[in-house]
Amino acid sequence: MTAELWTLVGLLALAFVSMPVFALSAASSREDPHASQAHGRFLLGGFVKRWFMWFIGPVERASLALGFGPTFYNLLGLSFGLAAGLLFVGGRIGLGGWAILLGGVADVLDGRVARARGMASPKGAFIDSTLDRFAEVAAFIGLALWFRESAAGLPLALIAMGGSLLVSYTRARGESLGVNCSKGIMQRAERLLGLGFGAIVDPTVSALVGHDGPGVVLLWVLGMIAVGTVGTAVYRTLWITARLPDAE
Repeated sequence: MTAELWTLVGLLALAFVSMPVFALSAASSREDPHASQAHGRFLLGGFVKRWFMWFIGPVERASLALGFGPTFYNLLGLSFGLAAGLLFVGGRIGLGGWAILLGGVADVLDGRVARARGMASPKGAFIDSTLDRFAEVAAFIGLALWFRESAAGLPLALIAMGGSLLVSYTRARGESLGVNCSKGIMQRAERLLGLGFGAIVDPTVSALVGHDGPGVVLLWVLGMIAVGTVGTAVYRTLWITARLPDAE
């Protein structure tokens, strides 16, 4: 196994050990004062989401004590996205996966720190969501360039990138017209987890199945993201359209 995968195994072991501790603690039933309702349902369930916020709580509290603001984490998330793209282009697939996961953590922390410090605002929300798109596009471009000689990988990476942008656009456009729709799958959290975990385990799995170089797992992950995001974008388009008034 690669060093990146061993690190992931260790982190997952720590996560599974900590989950019962969280479930038995008062924190599992306490209302989260910094929770955001801006995103749709998390595919893995509410318990995992609450546990994760508790798990990264020490980092959040340290950030507040050190005076870090949401802008710091906005720029950190963007940096991780750009780094992921460059690592993918260079063939450092496992490290690229870690960059994506760490960028996702930074994305969570920027909103929580903003709410905790009373700095949440429409301006901050716009900057956050826009930089998220830049970071995600950078990662997908890196994957597309890495898969540039693959008859399946390149188009799947491009479709996944386009679908991801459409998922965000349909919701944003619907909200601007007074219709809020967060339905569907493969929203940002699921995309980050799929790409991050997929990239970390890919080199080891590809070697185990005798594939000439990495790419086996990521190909399937990109396929699922492509289908899930395009399907969600189409569903949201129809759902929002049905709730908008016709011209009088």
